[in-house]
Amino acid sequence: MSDTYEPFMAKVAELADIGHAEGMLSWDQETYMPPKGAAMRARAQGTLAGLHHERLTAPELVGLVKDLKGQDLTGDAAVNVREVGRSQDRALKIPKELVVELSQTESLSHEAWIAAREKADFAHFQPWLEKILKLKKEVAERVGYEGTIYNALLDEYEPYTRAEDIEPVFAALKDKLVPLVEKIAATGKFPARGVLDQDFPVAEQEELGRQVLEDLGFDLEAGRLDVAVHPFCSGTSRDDVRLTTRYSADWLPGSLFGTIHEAGHGLYEQGLPEDAVATPAGGSVSLGIHESQSRLWENMVGRSRAFSTHYLPRLKALFPTQLQNVNLDEFYAAVNQVEPSLIRVEADEVTYNLHILLRFELERDLFEGRVEVKDLPSVWNERMQQYLGVCPPDDAQGVLQDVHWSFGLMGYFPTYTLGNLYGAQFFHQAQQELPDLEGQIGRGEFGGLKTWLNDKVHNRGSRLRASELVEEVTGEKLSADYFTNYLEAKFGALYNL
Repeated sequence: MSDTYEPFMAKVAELADIGHAEGMLSWDQETYMPPKGAAMRARAQGTLAGLHHERLTAPELVGLVKDLKGQDLTGDAAVNVREVGRSQDRALKIPKELVVELSQTESLSHEAWIAAREKADFAHFQPWLEKILKLKKEVAERVGYEGTIYNALLDEYEPYTRAEDIEPVFAALKDKLVPLVEKIAATGKFPARGVLDQDFPVAEQEELGRQVLEDLGFDLEAGRLDVAVHPFCSGTSRDDVRLTTRYSADWLPGSLFGTIHEAGHGLYEQGLPEDAVATPAGGSVSLGIHESQSRLWENMVGRSRAFSTHYLPRLKALFPTQLQNVNLDEFYAAVNQVEPSLIRVEADEVTYNLHILLRFELERDLFEGRVEVKDLPSVWNERMQQYLGVCPPDDAQGVLQDVHWSFGLMGYFPTYTLGNLYGAQFFHQAQQELPDLEGQIGRGEFGGLKTWLNDKVHNRGSRLRASELVEEVTGEKLSADYFTNYLEAKFGALYNL
């Protein structure tokens, strides 16, 4: 190995440590930080962001990367240099002052979003979103892009992906989803009503969530579960993975499937390669691949008939009054109810991607100048009515429902739909290689699937790009067909279409 590589990796380790600290402060802000701590937290986050930027763009590290790029590296060394070089190229185009300002603005914006959401008042958040939009446009112009300005943002979360490539995929999905939703709606069936919208004590919901986490194989010695306004997973390292969920006393699926969803993210983090901890090669591939794991576990496992078969007796023991007269067919139909809804994170599998399409289009419209921030609530409501046939009664259930924009995460939403597509293709392959998978899930045995995902996806780290990983695991390029075929088969049977 080159004499240059060891000092290069020492610098990379420092960057990882700063990132770890940033992640911990961010997690704390969303879970336990008192409201009055926002100003100091914003300052600290800004300082760390500036320090990370300084270290990443320091002449010494720039020189090391340049030298190593000229060498014939292989394996993880080549991956580490490639990924640091990619981040460095982007960072060198953004001045430290802009990095610090953006970080501080995002931290304060998040607190404004929380207050605005509580008041259902978009006007309270509007000036912060306008400032974030202005700063993110400046970032995009500085890093450069081909095609739409939105590509500069999308590339940050789903590397090497362009909006122009996503549009036809979304269009094809919409062509399949809209008629499927219409057919299901025409049946007039709403099996969750009277089953899952009863009084479910939060203490028992929490007990259930923790039990499911352990059953799925999430290591609580290397992670924890807390409560947040918006559920998320924060993986500061494979041995310290923070999950959050939220509870509703009159709606069981929110916490149950929200916890399983975040567990999917957590299992991915805990399954990343142990021999590449705190290095680029040991990180996740992309947010789309990350989301594939959460959607796979939440829906293809958690909402399967086999999963209901195993857990319904436990649920009846925890909630005897609410579920004592509910049989397996009724419960399975209830957890898979299709009904156009206001809240993305609680949307069913069939309508979920229409929520993403709306956000993807709005983000592009904002950056391309077709929509102004002040008009977002009205445009949001119009498109909700157009795509899903429902209209939010207030901003909290409409334009303010997601945390992403308050943190400047623009270009992030498309990764959710990509995650559905990746997840369906991975799960189909797992079924081919694990012929008793349904039986294992029905017996509460999740180790086979977890091990398969560990070996095929998690332990690969970022050694392959997303498109390369999908093709290596499944033998095919990414296709939307696996996802749409899965939906049509599952819900066609459930609703007798």
